[in-house]
Amino acid sequence: MAEHTSSSITIEAAPADVMRVIADFARYPEWTGEVKEAEVLEKDAAGRAEKVRLLLDAGAIKDDHTLAYTWTGDDEVSWTLVKSQMLRALDGSYRLRAAGSGDRTEVTYQLTVDVKIPMLGMIKRKAEKVIIDRALAGLKKRVESGAPGPV
Repeated sequence: MAEHTSSSITIEAAPADVMRVIADFARYPEWTGEVKEAEVLEKDAAGRAEKVRLLLDAGAIKDDHTLAYTWTGDDEVSWTLVKSQMLRALDGSYRLRAAGSGDRTEVTYQLTVDVKIPMLGMIKRKAEKVIIDRALAGLKKRVESGAPGPV
């Protein structure tokens, strides 16, 4: 079983506001340092992305890949790798939990990355940690700035 890396952050916004930003793939290049392009390829009946193509530049990991998304209620989204040039696996999730009076959200991001080229496990974990930390910091800044997301 592959190891994963996980981290959490508290955002000063309701879970629905956080999920709205997470679901707005078109705007990922504006707040995630690693995603340079995002294109929703398929949507579910509720209009949420089911398959997304992402152009990623995370330093050591540069890739054009497609992810399949699964939405669990309004507080969790997970993804798995469909196809990639460089990656063997890119599986992860965002889990949201209301904190306090509901105007704060604890966001937990879990990620597993496996590359096709040989790489030491500790280097992969470090890359995962950098991706997670940047994504959580970017998400927090984006949500707390009041930036719009899809309705």
